[in-house]
Amino acid sequence: MSEPLRLAVIIGSVRAGRFGPTITRWVTGQALRRRATTVDVVDLADTAAAPRFAERIDAADAVVLVTPEYNHGYPGPVKVAVDSLREEWHTKPVAFVSYGGISGGLRAVEQLRQVFAELHAVTVRETVSFHNAGERFDADGELRDPDTARHAAHRMFDQLDWWATALRRGRAARPYPG
Repeated sequence: MSEPLRLAVIIGSVRAGRFGPTITRWVTGQALRRRATTVDVVDLADTAAAPRFAERIDAADAVVLVTPEYNHGYPGPVKVAVDSLREEWHTKPVAFVSYGGISGGLRAVEQLRQVFAELHAVTVRETVSFHNAGERFDADGELRDPDTARHAAHRMFDQLDWWATALRRGRAARPYPG
């Protein structure tokens, strides 16, 4: 495939003092190490970007959603953003990078898998999860022990790339009947 995969990375938290941008910088760095990826960071806190949200998701070949876990679930702004679109999600592969306390955001991810299945998106099995995320990064936003997370990210991106390539070819060959 000659054209790079277009990846949208969504920052799912809009709270003041949020940790999402730190995680997103790390994830974006991992994505850019891959040979055939361009990255569009979509920050849900950027209200100026909201009118173009549908266009940006539609243009993406794949999506990584960076989400915290709040009260055993995902943030309300993520629900609003996801539910604001329909066809743009069809046949789109979605991967998750989650963070939080002891659960590392995995409860939020499991709920999001159900939502994306209803939208005819494909969620990849592998995730990257940062348990007690604030302790995992130093004051400069660098991961203290990157090896495990890098390995998880590599596996996640391998699956995401496979699905993105297969689904892009499928969409080009014929319209999705969803």
